[in-house]
Amino acid sequence: MPTQGVRVRVPASSANLGPGFDVLAVALDLWLELEVVPAREFSFTTKLDVPTDHTNIAVEAFSQVGDPGHAAFTMRSEIPLSGGMGSSAAARVAGAYAALVMAGDEPREARHAALAIATELEGHPDNASAAVLGGVSVELPDGALTLTVPQRLAFIVVAPHQSVSTTEARAALPAEVPMRDAAFNVGQAMALAAGLASRDLDLLARGLGDRLHQPYRAHLYPKSAQLLADAKHLGALDATISGAGPTVLIWCERDALTEVLAKVKEEASGWATAFAVDPSDRGAEAIPL
Repeated sequence: MPTQGVRVRVPASSANLGPGFDVLAVALDLWLELEVVPAREFSFTTKLDVPTDHTNIAVEAFSQVGDPGHAAFTMRSEIPLSGGMGSSAAARVAGAYAALVMAGDEPREARHAALAIATELEGHPDNASAAVLGGVSVELPDGALTLTVPQRLAFIVVAPHQSVSTTEARAALPAEVPMRDAAFNVGQAMALAAGLASRDLDLLARGLGDRLHQPYRAHLYPKSAQLLADAKHLGALDATISGAGPTVLIWCERDALTEVLAKVKEEASGWATAFAVDPSDRGAEAIPL
């Protein structure tokens, strides 16, 4: 039965995670919330610096299933818009998920359909899978595999004040890479997955290197790239560029979080905002109104 309205919550996500280019992503405990109710005419209310007409990407996703011309949208979000935190995937998942639930789909069943819609609109599934499923998402040809995150693992997000377009970041990648670099990333990704599965943070830290995307994009955000190089000296396990960047995801042991965060804030002063965030094993959720 169609519902009168719905509130959808979708987490942020960080993709690639070093060696897992377009394959790995983790859900983070920062949330976008989209509330949609039937209305006589379209409206979109938000305090975010995003379009408030039909070009809004959440509205575009909603329109794949429902009619946004007779809906009132309200959006709130904790996800930084500087780039690399999965804000676009979260918005697209939220829009599609809301339309499916309002059309009468059961919330649990609608999640997978929302994932398919968001993946098609995004052009890649990594952020959308983590946002829908929670935890660490591993993209496989027949669907995503989900790993839970060790409780001892904590993250620090460093979100630069200046953004870099995803289009520009994609254009910086080469059409081909050396075989030795591909082999290096395979080994790193295996160590990372094994560390996550076994809860071994030392092993996990050995698997965060990358030669396929981060080195080619470093010139687009030199301060972020320098922070990658400095992360271990600051007491972290290591750091990765979040998605296409320029946001940095710093990996650290929970017991060291306070000390590492203080050092990272000092390093980021003047050019970025640094804050701690937990991983989220919860994915997208919808509450009919």
